[in-house]
Amino acid sequence: MLQGWIQIVLTLLIVVAITPFFGKYIARVFLEQSTFFDAVLNPVERVIYSLVGVPTKENMTGWQYARAILYSNVAMGLLVFLIIVNQGWLPLNPTKIGAPTWDTALHTTISFITNTNQQHYSGETYLSYASQMWGLVYHMFTSAATGIAVGIAFIRGLTGRPLGNFYVDLTRAITRILLPISIVGAIALMIAGVPETLAGPAVFPTLENPSISQAIARGPVAHFEIIKQLGENGGGFFAINSAHPFENPSGFSNLIATVAMLSIPTALIYTYGVFANNIKQAWLIYGMVFVLFAVFIIIAAIGEYNGNPAVNTLLGSQQPNLEGKEVRFGWAQSALFAVSTTATMCGAVNSLIDSFMPNGGFVTLSNMFLQIIWGGQGTGTAYLFAYLILAVFVTGLMVGRTPEFLGRKIEKREVVLASFLILMVHPIAILIPAAIALAFPEQLAGISNPGFHGFSQVMYEYASAAANNGSGLEGLADSQPSPIAIAAGAQTTVTALWWNLSTCFSLLAGRYIPVIGLLLLADSMSRKQLVPLTTGTLRTNTGLFTGVTAGVILILGALTFFPVLALGPIGEAFWIAKGIG
Repeated sequence: MLQGWIQIVLTLLIVVAITPFFGKYIARVFLEQSTFFDAVLNPVERVIYSLVGVPTKENMTGWQYARAILYSNVAMGLLVFLIIVNQGWLPLNPTKIGAPTWDTALHTTISFITNTNQQHYSGETYLSYASQMWGLVYHMFTSAATGIAVGIAFIRGLTGRPLGNFYVDLTRAITRILLPISIVGAIALMIAGVPETLAGPAVFPTLENPSISQAIARGPVAHFEIIKQLGENGGGFFAINSAHPFENPSGFSNLIATVAMLSIPTALIYTYGVFANNIKQAWLIYGMVFVLFAVFIIIAAIGEYNGNPAVNTLLGSQQPNLEGKEVRFGWAQSALFAVSTTATMCGAVNSLIDSFMPNGGFVTLSNMFLQIIWGGQGTGTAYLFAYLILAVFVTGLMVGRTPEFLGRKIEKREVVLASFLILMVHPIAILIPAAIALAFPEQLAGISNPGFHGFSQVMYEYASAAANNGSGLEGLADSQPSPIAIAAGAQTTVTALWWNLSTCFSLLAGRYIPVIGLLLLADSMSRKQLVPLTTGTLRTNTGLFTGVTAGVILILGALTFFPVLALGPIGEAFWIAKGIG
């Protein structure tokens, strides 16, 4: 037990230690101050800007920034969709995989361009190397960079600066942050044993019968794996994601993966402190999120360490819940990874979340409902400050003062936008399609586990899509037959079609409506005049206000989604406690 907790604590200490250095570096990149890479990258970026005709000094309004995101994402999505549906005759397809069904290709394209990477397919049997490298990895960089750009634009607006230029921010996010770290990380993963090859599957005779051969899938995995974690993408090269020994072979590679997925969202809070010239407030906000994160880790880890009471009764002793887990990671690193991947909206998994105790289901769902512990790539930081704006408004009402944040008045427009983003968009993207699916449990939902857990499976799938997370409780009939099975005569199913198309609604609504709203909110804040500080000004860089913010976050989250948690993991916990499960 002690060893597991020590592993968790050491991992978190590493994340906290790199936060100020990485956060300061990100701030220097987007404040256009000198960095280590300038001599090499400045000429490269100038060539890129001239080729695409980007006016680098032209600042965009909120609507212009949003339109730039939408236009570029549509163009990139169309390109990747064409790659996937034509993979059968494109090169880098050693296993001769044909095209997936149109709905699987559409869902995959939308899922990856929204930085969700929800997979309704098994990676190595559905997509060629070309689709994985040219399509998915391309989206992994651009979607992550888009999220960072939105987060930085929001921070700029919040601190009274112009929002900047999306194309410049996108380019700098890739060239200065994602690409350099991915190169170093991919090399580290190759050293750790992750393959990086264009060779086809390795064929070996089996030990039981040498006359029977077994094909072992491999491919260009290392570079895929690092941007999957760093960019909070989460989609696996192989079907079982980071539980596969070729994606995550050891404790060392697991440490790289965990730190990578936590590094950018944690650092961006410090980046805000640099932009606002208020490091104290940044650390207070960071501490608030970290405490919530740590509490969630403890809840999930205790559940996995104590194990299933029914199984323990059969064994005659208390044993950790190791169902669906890799022995090389154990209960501690599995719990930490599951909480981290849903807290950061990464979605990668090194164990089967479907097999977690109800504690883990409660925590992972809560992370995706709240979206700010630590939140999605860039957008999570923006969501966090939208909550702060609501907390300022609520506190201002309590003390009878006009609410102000960073010397700028919070008025009706800001409160309406923040409330719309937090209290309407996310619940609608989850609850409406989930209600329809649950109304037809066999025809549409394809639930394999009746009762509380089946309810959680459906809610988790839509929460994962709307939060741009991508992980799943599995057990749903959400995958069409593979291209190989289709070639052999397998038929597509209505259930899989429903999941592909209905989650596309949640993917798009959960990504682009909040992005537009956040940019409009930032634009509104950037245009406000500074209000002089007085003795009556509400100080937002205090422990008291940070505590109020935490209360607002938990209350709003509980009011919106507590019934879902009660009918899902909480109900399942009582069910198991009564000895039924």
